[in-house]
Amino acid sequence: MAKPASNRAMVTRLVVIVVGMFGFGFALVPLYDVFCNITGINGKTNASAAVYTAKEIDRSRQVTVEFLTRTHTGMPWEFRANTKRIKVHPGEMATVNFYVRNPMRKDFVAQAIPSVSPGEAALFLNKTECFCFNQQPLAGGGEATMPMSFYVDPQIPEDMTYFTVQYTLFDVTARADSLDDTDNPFLNRTGRSD
Repeated sequence: MAKPASNRAMVTRLVVIVVGMFGFGFALVPLYDVFCNITGINGKTNASAAVYTAKEIDRSRQVTVEFLTRTHTGMPWEFRANTKRIKVHPGEMATVNFYVRNPMRKDFVAQAIPSVSPGEAALFLNKTECFCFNQQPLAGGGEATMPMSFYVDPQIPEDMTYFTVQYTLFDVTARADSLDDTDNPFLNRTGRSD
């Protein structure tokens, strides 16, 4: 008779373990985000604008920043960096522009997600203005130039002389809020709407 009780206890323990594993799995995503924000691993960059105050520019060295672009599968936009590579002194402000074109007749809204490689360099990349901070609407047939202003923190390690910033464009049209004609971002971005 002790066997059914021990079986119930075992089943109860297994159910608790399975529930705990699912709970831990869901907790991993926010924990991973916190870990990446603290350490800079995985190249995650800050999602908000940095404030540039007069920094002492280290003119004794330069850091090369390369810009790569890609569109997520199914995103029909043309997307490229006008400046593929730039050399900056740590502490020096720089602005680069990115070009987008929507070849379709349909209006789209995109969101750019940045990543930095090596991941540690993300700790030293400070964006004061970036198209990646907001969704980017573009009417069918429209094109736009999108700026990104940044500086490399003077505290960047001396052996880190090169890093890559990659932007991936995602189609977020389905998630974009519906707007009335007075607030139509397609009219603001391109001056026309199809």
